[in-house]
Amino acid sequence: MKMTLPVEQSKHQRNILPNQRQTTTLSKVNKNMSKLFVYLILILFSLAFVVPFLWLISGSLKDSSELFANPPVWIPEALNWSNYKEAFSAFPFFLYLKNTLIVVVFTCIGAVLSNSLIAYGFSRIEWKYRDGIFIIVLATLMLPFQVIMIPLFLLFKEIGWIGSFYPLIVPHFFGNAFFIFLLRQFFKGIPKELSEAAKMDGASEFTVFWKVILPLSKPILATVVIFQFIEAWRDFLGPLIFLSDNSHYTLSLGVQQIMSQNDPRWGLLMAIGVAMTLPIIIIFFFLQRYFIEGITFTGSKG
Repeated sequence: MKMTLPVEQSKHQRNILPNQRQTTTLSKVNKNMSKLFVYLILILFSLAFVVPFLWLISGSLKDSSELFANPPVWIPEALNWSNYKEAFSAFPFFLYLKNTLIVVVFTCIGAVLSNSLIAYGFSRIEWKYRDGIFIIVLATLMLPFQVIMIPLFLLFKEIGWIGSFYPLIVPHFFGNAFFIFLLRQFFKGIPKELSEAAKMDGASEFTVFWKVILPLSKPILATVVIFQFIEAWRDFLGPLIFLSDNSHYTLSLGVQQIMSQNDPRWGLLMAIGVAMTLPIIIIFFFLQRYFIEGITFTGSKG
């Protein structure tokens, strides 16, 4: 009697252990299958962005006969580098590149300084009607640039800024609702104890902002720089409206000049497209770690 019970238990355990192993194996298989499914979805989405860029590079190295061949030719028989040589001589590329960089650099500086300061006021300082005014600021996101385009043109014409870089640069020193929202969400995630400890040591509000908050906000500041860089780099409508002198044109306007003055030279346009896309890719690869951290941290805070 005493010996039968352990024997029955051991039999029962022997029946259970294989089932547990099977369950563990099945859970691992399901986990790997779900991972594989996610990777496949991500690969499909990435192809939607990578394939057009690869076609752009391929087209920039083709002759016109290969460019419109049917079926499409992905790898040209002979690499045609003349499109790139002509891209730098068809219009004053380096002058327009310098103008574009001037606009990009100063707008990035303005976006970082103004939006971080405004977002700090909306997130770390208590004041009356703060949340209500923040909602009004967010509501400006619904106003497209086409709505304020004419009033801005009349305003800058009255000031005498038409034909200069000021209309493209100065507005970025007065805040952007989208960047204010991103920065505010990030600042709210920084523990208030850090600010209170600095204030107990005698730091002013601006000192806390400059020496405590900003050094901890590199990921979200990098995100703002990337977004602002892309916006200013590819902006076409703003320079078209506010710039009147050819010597102040940006690259986007230079490309438009080639398209309007000559027949569509798709190989040349594709070579210019590659040259204009590379800086965006380079700056993204340099700042991608901060960019991902900034977006992730901003999205996790309410």
